[in-house]
Amino acid sequence: MQDTDYMRRAIELAVKGRGWTSPNPMVGAVIVKDGHIIGAGYHEQYGQLHAERNALAACTQLPEGAVVYVTLEPCCHYGKTPPCTEALIEAKVSRVVIGSRDPNPRVSGKGAAILREAGIEVTEDFLKRECDEINPVFFHYITTRQPYVALKYAMTADGKIAAYTGKSQWITGEEARSHVHRLRHYYSGIMVGTGTVLEDDPMLNCRLKNGKSPTRIVCDSKLRIPENSRLCQTARDIPLIVACAHADPEKKKRLQALGAEIAEVPGADGRVDIKRLMEILGEKGIDSLLVEGGASLNYSVMKAGIAKKCYVYIGSKIFGGEGAKSPVGGQGCDSPENAVLLGRPKVHTFGEDLMLEYEVRKGVVPCSPES
Repeated sequence: MQDTDYMRRAIELAVKGRGWTSPNPMVGAVIVKDGHIIGAGYHEQYGQLHAERNALAACTQLPEGAVVYVTLEPCCHYGKTPPCTEALIEAKVSRVVIGSRDPNPRVSGKGAAILREAGIEVTEDFLKRECDEINPVFFHYITTRQPYVALKYAMTADGKIAAYTGKSQWITGEEARSHVHRLRHYYSGIMVGTGTVLEDDPMLNCRLKNGKSPTRIVCDSKLRIPENSRLCQTARDIPLIVACAHADPEKKKRLQALGAEIAEVPGADGRVDIKRLMEILGEKGIDSLLVEGGASLNYSVMKAGIAKKCYVYIGSKIFGGEGAKSPVGGQGCDSPENAVLLGRPKVHTFGEDLMLEYEVRKGVVPCSPES
């Protein structure tokens, strides 16, 4: 095996922690001695040992003189766990190969420097692009303290999210819908608008076996969410945040009594201030947000310019209908040159359905200035 093989094995291990490490990054580590892997591990869950310490604990022989391949720069500070640099130095490894640099100010460059000062050879930026790709959420959150926002919607082959009657279940098949629950496990928050709650009465939980349900967030400017909705009735079991522009004091008390948290975030237009809401969610440790709203909320998110990714599921159906809704409503942009621009998609297939996974390009004005 070559260096690239060992690092790719570390990447494979890292992603096993998907959904569990938030708001920490996913990290994998492989320890090699005399051409053989003697230890491997990954960061399994937030608050537990990091990848390097798990890999050292799994070693089948003493790691002295070994080479460590780790997908992210080792931490060098005390947090939920002690520094990994300390463990690597104590283990007397000879070399550490690092994939991604850690943008966390408490670590950035310091972890590698400490290892070098201890006489350990350090190689940085090894398979950097591949290692960076597994942690976009962490990199965004640690530098902005706001959630990494992904827009998700399902539409027909002719671009409709519902029939002209408003009925939308189901546009895609079971395989695609199962994948959505994997996303719900991965993202720490999920957000919808009031319309979705009133029309569908969703649970917004993760239905995978041993999956983790995200914090549910409802953008509800006028606080219209029904107290008998499934979201409110399960607020003590799965966290629920209702963001509104103005709250009726009595209804606010009743919702709080059910276990819901009410966030008053008024915007200049009388609606929820989406950008301020992102700051509040970030302060609560919600590092990532899956938006499963309707056309109105989707437009608000795009207009605010906060979306970083889009998951577009395309069902093998055609609804037709001039009045049938498209995925993004609102006024829209006034010209193609003012459109949201997306990167090259990754294409996934789920049975008869497709899913296009796009990165939203940075620095693009999402809508016309007048909208």
